[in-house]
Amino acid sequence: MKKIDPHRTDLALEFKANPYGPHSDELQKYLNVMRWQPKAGKYVLISTDAGDAWCLGRLPAKRGQRVEIFEDVCFQNHAQGLWHLFKCRWKYQTGQELELD
Repeated sequence: MKKIDPHRTDLALEFKANPYGPHSDELQKYLNVMRWQPKAGKYVLISTDAGDAWCLGRLPAKRGQRVEIFEDVCFQNHAQGLWHLFKCRWKYQTGQELELD
């Protein structure tokens, strides 16, 4: 499987500028790596009950267990939530914070 190079911040900036795509082939490969990581502990965005905000969540170790929801990490803008999610997954894959904000 392709590894994410933590020095390719150009691809992170591409995602930040256009989180919904279309994406370059290289960025799409990185997104595939991020999206196909193991389910246990994977960060996700969760729509709130009101449906007008999104919170960061983390999938459980076993199917059927409760998803951990970080109610203090919420976004009114879906694209902002996607950017935060991208940074969480970047750190998981590289072990390094993505310092672009």
